[in-house]
Amino acid sequence: MQQRGYNGFSFDDVALLVGIKKPSIYHHFSTKAELARVVAQRYTHRFRAALLAIEGHSARAPERLAGYAALFEQTFANDQRLCVCGMLGAEAQSLPPEVSAEVKRFFEANLAWLTQVMADGQAAGSLRLQPEAGALAEAMLCALEGAMVVGRGLASPRGPQAVGTIMISTLLA
Repeated sequence: MQQRGYNGFSFDDVALLVGIKKPSIYHHFSTKAELARVVAQRYTHRFRAALLAIEGHSARAPERLAGYAALFEQTFANDQRLCVCGMLGAEAQSLPPEVSAEVKRFFEANLAWLTQVMADGQAAGSLRLQPEAGALAEAMLCALEGAMVVGRGLASPRGPQAVGTIMISTLLA
């Protein structure tokens, strides 16, 4: 899914990748939509855990934002893979409803976390007061997801970390 999206993978691809027969996949997931929903859900849970780890290691908003950008960089550095939900989000209009709902949850969780980090940074005086925290959060998420797509399109090794660094430098108070 990270390389070809929902519409570009099949149970045959999964069976080959995992090294099992296709009927074994059907034993656990009755449909492709169910498999994709579970993958997106698992990705979201893991991402949330990574956000908690960032909070545990960094107290200040700029460092938290740098840690956030590093999450995207880690994914992109692995053969220019895209964020699972970013890739699925690009296909949102053609996804089954249960997959689309899980992708939406991922983005909502990211925006909620980023908005809080931005608001905390603004309150502490480490981040600019304008624009408001929610707008900054959305801009940051869009910039990092977009950096992955553009980086892949340009076949560039420059990825989300560089864009995150630029974004953070423009936000500092």
